[in-house]
Order: sequence, then C-alpha cells, then structure tokens
Amino acid sequence: MAGEIFLSMMAAAALTFVGSRWIDRLYDGCSELSFPEKISERAKFRRPLMFVALTIFFAAADDLWLAAGIFLLVLMTATDFEQYMLFDETTGALALIGAARIFSAGLNFVDCAAASLIGGGIFLLLAVLTGALGGGDVKLVAALGLWLGCEKLLSVVLMATIGGGLAALMMIALKQKDRGSYFAYGPYFALAAIYVLLTR
Repeated sequence: MAGEIFLSMMAAAALTFVGSRWIDRLYDGCSELSFPEKISERAKFRRPLMFVALTIFFAAADDLWLAAGIFLLVLMTATDFEQYMLFDETTGALALIGAARIFSAGLNFVDCAAASLIGGGIFLLLAVLTGALGGGDVKLVAALGLWLGCEKLLSVVLMATIGGGLAALMMIALKQKDRGSYFAYGPYFALAAIYVLLTR
C-alpha cells in the first residue's frame, strides 16, 4: 500500500511538471484567452492542486489507459478554470486514447461510438440554440463518450449539470458572477467523468 502511494506521488509530481509546462505552452500560442493579462495570477495554485488531485486519482486508477485519461482531464479542468479554454490538443488526445482503450479493454465499440456521436450531437445542438456552451464543451462530451458509453455518459452529464448549476447559483448569490456571465462547465464534466471512471 505504501509503495503504491509512493509511486502515485512520484508519477503525480512528474506529470504535474510536464502538464503545467504543456499548459503554459498552450497559453503562449493562444490569442483567445479570457484573462491573458492574469495568466500567472490565475495559475498560482495550479501545480499544488494538480499534484494533490493526480496523487489521489492515480492511487485509485487500475491501468495506464485510465491514468492517461485522468491526466488529460485534470489538465482540461485547470485550463477551463483559469482561462475558460478547452484546447483541441488535450481534447483530441483524450479522444484518441479513449478510442484506443475501447479495443485494448474490449469495450463495446458500438455503445462508445454511439455515445460519442449522440452526446456530441446533442450538445452541439444545445450550443447552437442556447449559446450557453462553447465548442470545447461539445468536443469534450464527444470525447468522453468514447470512454464511457451511453449509460455512463448520461450519468456524467447529469452529475455535471447539477454540480455546475449549483456552483453557478452559488457564485451568483455571492455576487462573483451575474446571470449573463460566462461559466466554465468543462471542469464539472471532467471531474464527474473521473468519478465515474474510477467507481463504476
């Protein structure tokens, strides 16, 4: 047990460094950041929070595919909280690893492909009709479908919608945001997905 925790901490430390450097490089090449003048300020707790999260999640992950997916989801949580950005590079990597995992783990290809197409399609429609979701959220849901399949993706969507909605209401009540403010839903999808992947 102690050995597993130590290995999780070592892996978390290494990937926190690598992941944070990757995020910084993504920011350097992006002209669409929401807070370009506050990159350092909004990222000041990134590394310690990433280290703690990755240590906990890696200790619970039972294969390398899952650990890789969790790593990417933690990065996406960080960038969406910091700059309201979900980068194609991280979402694309999540989708590719999810597709490879389908065959490696013997998952139901039809179920996972359907979850990706239907989930992504529904969220694309919602984004077009309501304007409340960004393209990054749509791509994230489509990528998560490859990991989760239809039933688990539905659970993630429900948890993320409830969790994100409650967080938004709390921020409005505390006057940190108003009803017209942009709200980052990506982290709630990512964290709900990690929970489902680790427990079901």
